[in-house]
Amino acid sequence: MWSEEVGHWSVSEADIISTVEFNSTGELLATGDKGGRVVVFQREQESKNQPHRRGEYNVYSTFQSHEPEFDYLKSLEIEEKINKIRWLPQQNAAYFLLSTNDKTVKLWKISERDKRPEGYNLKDEDGRIRDPTTITSLRVPVVRPMDLMVEATPRRVFSNAHTYHINSISVNSDYETYMSTDDLRINLWNLEITNRSFNIVDIKPANMEELTEVITAAEFHPNHCNTFVYSSSKGSIRLCDMRASALCDNHSKFFEEPEDPSNRSFFSEIISSISDVKFSHSGRYLMTRDYLTVKVWDLNMESKPLETYQVHDYLRSKLCSLYENDCIFDKFDVIMTGSYNNFFRMFDRNTKRDVTLEASRENSKPRAVLKPRKVCVGGRRRKDEISVDSLDFSKKILHTAWHPFENIIAVAATNNLYIFQDKVN
Repeated sequence: MWSEEVGHWSVSEADIISTVEFNSTGELLATGDKGGRVVVFQREQESKNQPHRRGEYNVYSTFQSHEPEFDYLKSLEIEEKINKIRWLPQQNAAYFLLSTNDKTVKLWKISERDKRPEGYNLKDEDGRIRDPTTITSLRVPVVRPMDLMVEATPRRVFSNAHTYHINSISVNSDYETYMSTDDLRINLWNLEITNRSFNIVDIKPANMEELTEVITAAEFHPNHCNTFVYSSSKGSIRLCDMRASALCDNHSKFFEEPEDPSNRSFFSEIISSISDVKFSHSGRYLMTRDYLTVKVWDLNMESKPLETYQVHDYLRSKLCSLYENDCIFDKFDVIMTGSYNNFFRMFDRNTKRDVTLEASRENSKPRAVLKPRKVCVGGRRRKDEISVDSLDFSKKILHTAWHPFENIIAVAATNNLYIFQDKVN
């Protein structure tokens, strides 16, 4: 794989990347960070002189999406951190994306301007209103070319609908609605209406002491606008049909793998929590990520996953120390999934082969070829292997994205963004 490092900022808490998302064509790539900023990268167009430059991403637009807020009723600080970004399908020359922090979802319009009108009658060139008594002639405004300017403007603000922290948003295939999900509820919104949403899932018990699980992620089916799934901290997935009832508290299908009693430990419940769920492009399969594995589910088989891939099984012996340093609560994205020591993993479902690669500044030189990495557990360590005891748990790949059509991936490692693509001849 070729590599390219496209973004690097000095390390501070606000600069840590918290989400990565390609748009539906793969021409744009958006990142959100803990400081509430959204940075949009645009893919270079191929030129005859430099055909190999196709695939490089450069900064297209940067804007402050969310600011820190304070909930005076509950005496709570609301972080500006961007939890998720979702692109809307492109309908015209402008681009639209949804970004959310813990409480508020915003719809942003990103548009280009390369012309400006001149020759107003009622105001001067600086925009100040002219004295009507000084206007002695009528001018016809003209449009003149100007340097290209990319503007990001907030078009809608969807707020005051979540008591708990929003963990995911998903745009429906009808392109009119989307849902926002917190720990206990899922709300359905119309993209045109900001003052009202419909609660479609509510798992909050009458007595909070009886609470046994929380919602961790939710996603709409890619083709059927009435169907969605949500995952839970108990490792289960529920498929819901909005045609059945207005409140989808009763699921249509329930996916859960029974735990092997021989593997049960103090950490079983924590590591079985699903951090991310995604539909395949066809909508036939589901992919889920828990702490140690990626699972592929067939929508027609609820009893067990179709395939299970071990992401970093060598960490089983380290669960105690991972619990003590809170890493066991890290939430990894599922498509092309991350690990520690800036490692990320890819699995080929056809050949059953897998590979571990590393995103680091040392191997991020343009067109550098990535070498597979191996982790050894106990025994003698070979020359190219790294011991599980020397893994750096502060370096973690939590957020990743895959280009919708090509073998191009985006990997966020703390405050660095790396783009990797298939080696081209």
